[in-house]
Amino acid sequence: MKEENCVTKSISRSTYRVVTIVCGMLLLSGCVMAEKYEAEKARSLNFQRLLAQEEKRTGELDNEAKRGKKELMEFEARNRELTAQVQAIREQMARVQEEAEAMKESALLERKAKADMKRQVTPTRKAQPSESISDTVDLSASALGIAPEVPAVPEPTEPLMGSMRSPIIHVVKPGETLYRISRKYGLTVDKVRKLNKLPDDIIEVGQKLIVGQE
Repeated sequence: MKEENCVTKSISRSTYRVVTIVCGMLLLSGCVMAEKYEAEKARSLNFQRLLAQEEKRTGELDNEAKRGKKELMEFEARNRELTAQVQAIREQMARVQEEAEAMKESALLERKAKADMKRQVTPTRKAQPSESISDTVDLSASALGIAPEVPAVPEPTEPLMGSMRSPIIHVVKPGETLYRISRKYGLTVDKVRKLNKLPDDIIEVGQKLIVGQE
């Protein structure tokens, strides 16, 4: 009986120890799990906080992008308006230049018409004295029995071939002015006037003008 009691006591003690160890292990594992849970919970809260900050930052960036897009559209609209204004100013300047050229051409034509009228009036006034002088000269020459002298016409000297370049001649057509002719050949009005030794800008239809050299 004593041996059985000893065996039962030893079994109960070992069982108690095992149970105690198991309970301790369970308690330790529970503490570890609780710590892990708290750590994971803290990490989750931190992640949620970071996610909220990123969402806020993303919203701010979206607002900035919208503002930038709106400003860009305003700049483009302003640029289109300025481009239209510049184009209108250019067209207006072109019209003003055309009107100025037309006024200049009309003034030149008017001066030319006045000069033609003066040239037509002056020969008729001087025609009679010249005829009377020629009659007196003819009478005096015939009275003396001497033939009237005819002034000798100098023979034109032919230029050597290759020594000079032949000039480019332009025949003035109706409606043409010195300004148009100079622009046609890429010259200035002063250059054409100097080449032809013209006192002014008045030219006549059929007049031959030197406008360069070949």
